[in-house]
Amino acid sequence: MDAETTRGGAIAEHVSQYAGEEAPDIGIRPISSDSHITEPPNCYIDYIDPAFRDRAPTAVIGPNGGHVFMVDGIDKPIPLGIIAAAGIDPKVIAFDKAKFDEIHRGGWDPAARLLDQDRDGVAAEVIYPSVGMILCNHPDIAYKHACFTAYNRWLSEFCGHAPDRLFGIGQTAAGSPEQVVADMRTFKDFGFRGVMLPGEAPIDDFDYDDPRWDAVWKASVEMDLPISFHILTSGKGKSAVAVEGRGSPEVRTGANQHTILRANQDNISLLIWGRAFERNPDLKVVCVEADAGWAPHFMYRLDHFYNRHRFWSKMGSMEKLPSEYFHDNIYLTFQDDYVAFRMIDLMNPKRLMWANDFPHSDSTWPWSRQMLARHTAGLSAENKQLILRGNVTELYHLENVPA
Repeated sequence: MDAETTRGGAIAEHVSQYAGEEAPDIGIRPISSDSHITEPPNCYIDYIDPAFRDRAPTAVIGPNGGHVFMVDGIDKPIPLGIIAAAGIDPKVIAFDKAKFDEIHRGGWDPAARLLDQDRDGVAAEVIYPSVGMILCNHPDIAYKHACFTAYNRWLSEFCGHAPDRLFGIGQTAAGSPEQVVADMRTFKDFGFRGVMLPGEAPIDDFDYDDPRWDAVWKASVEMDLPISFHILTSGKGKSAVAVEGRGSPEVRTGANQHTILRANQDNISLLIWGRAFERNPDLKVVCVEADAGWAPHFMYRLDHFYNRHRFWSKMGSMEKLPSEYFHDNIYLTFQDDYVAFRMIDLMNPKRLMWANDFPHSDSTWPWSRQMLARHTAGLSAENKQLILRGNVTELYHLENVPA
């Protein structure tokens, strides 16, 4: 199997601003801090608790001829075409018309995945789910837990094919702090490198700022499993124009593209203002795929509120400025965020991690080297090494990744 056959079926014409450019030698073989799998049709059915098998998420042919995942309790089907559209001309991305055998095979076949990595010049990837991101919003915690347990079992086998190049992040339903800690023990057994929480705490009476979550933050530090919040795993963050009934569906879709970062920002604020980092100074939290160019102004606003408004708001004093907690405890992943590369001096370069987001439609694959050659041209050699490889290596202990 060669790199050109790692997508099933005919390969769509690749059109990009980098198309036709030879991949340059950027001096570093980067590690992607945020990549994904495409859950295969058997992921949930074969690996789920038998008690939930008749309700397991199932891949079927949708009304427009493409495979979609149907999830009990979620009205809208999840189309595979948009999940696995890396490298495809944006004018012809088939949102819900692509069949399973027509999308990137590397989304579920680890042997093909290594070829996809080689084509993009990537040494290794930290792996997140795709369908599982939407499942984070499911209201039934027991069902969600069963689905995530099935996914984690499947993912452990996927990553086991190349344990020096494929590194899993385990999913937890976060039904309780105790459940998360128990899941984390399983993640350690599986060799996973971190834990992904739903963007929205599913427990009605307390959010992630509540000290009752300290058991999870403590376990995260003790087990060396950083906490991840990924975009699109929360129902929060919709602007007024994006609310159902206001504006056309197209307007709401466009508006939501600008608001999907907000849920991650909200969770960062919760943890900072809730003193989670004050109580757990070694806690490491990864803000995944929410870009990073916004961070300098966000840190400024945190400090502005603290300095000017903490008294009347009865926020109280902190041991450090809010921006210092952000600077020390928050990691940010991003793909082609040119602003982030230009704002290095206003952020902590030891907390920035590049990602290719393969095989999603936002992915820089297969032109990551072309993009990085341009975007990192103004960086020092030290910061370039940190962002493309050093930080993710240190955070997740990836020292055995091939150079």
